[in-house]
Amino acid sequence: MEKLEHPLWIVQLVNLLLGPLVRRIGEAFGHHFTGHDVIPPYMAMVLLIVVGVTALCLFVRSRLSVEDPSTLQIVMEDLVSAVRGLLDEWIGPEGHQFLPLVGTLGIFILISNYMGLIPGLMSPTSSINVTLGCALTSWVYYHFQGIRKQGIVGYIKHFWAPPGAPFWIGFLMFPIEIISHTSRVLSLSLRLFGNIFGEELVIMVRFSLIPFVVPLPMMFLGLVTGALQAFIFMLLSIIYLQGAGAVEHHEDEHGHDASSGHEARAAA
Repeated sequence: MEKLEHPLWIVQLVNLLLGPLVRRIGEAFGHHFTGHDVIPPYMAMVLLIVVGVTALCLFVRSRLSVEDPSTLQIVMEDLVSAVRGLLDEWIGPEGHQFLPLVGTLGIFILISNYMGLIPGLMSPTSSINVTLGCALTSWVYYHFQGIRKQGIVGYIKHFWAPPGAPFWIGFLMFPIEIISHTSRVLSLSLRLFGNIFGEELVIMVRFSLIPFVVPLPMMFLGLVTGALQAFIFMLLSIIYLQGAGAVEHHEDEHGHDASSGHEARAAA
């Protein structure tokens, strides 16, 4: 694998511009860097995404128009409407408050997955550090929302036993629920990492055999799997948010009431 890897010019440029500053800041806090590159490749790609998306959003915002919307504005509005539709379906009208985080995760993961298909770049999500960070963000956020809505005691009861169940069953359910929720971090991070890392590895191996021709089928497949993995991550985050906020309904084995979102829409 190491023989197939090659230095990326964008990573070298980021380290040239920001490396000395990052090194000084790190050493001020007692961290000593080893190796030539202070900023690893996946962090350079993340920085590129943040700068690029921020610039794009500022550009679109400066040209927003109700009477004559641009094609880019229409596409972005359709994407926002699609995410809001998922939130309405699973959570109900209250789900709109989760749009910023869920939408941001979806956009970041989608762009990250596609970056590896561009020569000279790599997918940040092919690094377990990035996928673990995304998984922990989703995990911490839905627990925070559950505590905010139900209170710390009510949220612990949410783990103890379903509504209407006998008290003693909590001694069996509570450890299972803790293990189940902890495993969600591994599930979210390893699923995304494994798919994108494996895809990049196959493309890299095929490219080393016959450049520009053999990798093309896998790259076209990457267009599908990249969008699919972003959608799965976003949908699971929505489901976890719905389960964390469920109070009165009986929950199924996945930790959410599948009918509550549809009932909320009907009530609205």
